[in-house]
Amino acid sequence: MATTGCSKWAIAVHGGAGVDPNLPLERQGGGNAPPPCLAAGIAALQSGEPAVDAVELVVREMESDPFFNAGRGSVLTRNGTVEMEASIMDGNGRLCGAVSGVSTVKNPISLARLVMERSPHSYLAFQGAEEFARQQGVEIMDESYFITEANVSMLKLAKQANSILYDYKVPDTFGVSAVLMNGLPIAIYAPETVGCTAVDKYGRCAAATSTGGLMNKINGRIGDSPLIGSGTYACRDCAVSCTGEGEAIIRATLARDVAALMEYKGMGLKEAVDCAIKEKLDKGFAGLIAVSAKGEVAYGFNTSGMFRACADEDGFMEVAIWE
Repeated sequence: MATTGCSKWAIAVHGGAGVDPNLPLERQGGGNAPPPCLAAGIAALQSGEPAVDAVELVVREMESDPFFNAGRGSVLTRNGTVEMEASIMDGNGRLCGAVSGVSTVKNPISLARLVMERSPHSYLAFQGAEEFARQQGVEIMDESYFITEANVSMLKLAKQANSILYDYKVPDTFGVSAVLMNGLPIAIYAPETVGCTAVDKYGRCAAATSTGGLMNKINGRIGDSPLIGSGTYACRDCAVSCTGEGEAIIRATLARDVAALMEYKGMGLKEAVDCAIKEKLDKGFAGLIAVSAKGEVAYGFNTSGMFRACADEDGFMEVAIWE
């Protein structure tokens, strides 16, 4: 049933949890200037577009930026191939769509939405997802489009270290020669999963998440990003998108947990986010962004930082990485 009445729009974007303290200055962000992806989402919400349209638009923008591990900048599997995954959820009716294992779809988030709206299913993967993409006429690219020189170099380093490069990067120290918990030098860090949550002026919430996964992952590995309730969730109360250690997020059903804390315990958005991050992750590392149907924005992370940006109808805006 469609939501009636008026609320206040709000939007939040993330570009990965866990940040190299030695990140080049031009990538450190901060300040009050909205990045292009956030500006696009703000414009959509200001013009009255549904939240689900706004989150798809924002994530498409980020999938086109090779800096992020989604779409164009997807990391590589152990075999040097691309296996992208994405999910989207419209809290207005709790509709959802997800894809995994796609290697030629320019914008996996848009394919996930087509799964939601034009298929009898909620989740398609690998060959089935690729066939559906061609049936729907989405833009297809040669796999080489997604394989960047930077990620080829990172895969080589990961293989040399016999390690998987996780979304989160938590150094033992903040020195230049610091070593990551997974054994890789901090200098080869790159931001990872992208996501967006939004609520429109009618109080409708939506969330979208997209990723290439883990560098040097085993072929066929599926993370939290395409799993509804783990990496992505939206309902009438809130919308959530997660980033970080996928296996920990899956175990915690982190995105749904935020909504459940609000629904069953009566927590406010910020309280629910803090509880989920601090008490539900066990030893895992992750971050998340969230909005509520009331137009609130919240985020939380237990990593060294999280790329994030948010704005609301009242004029609040933040672009930040660190706590």
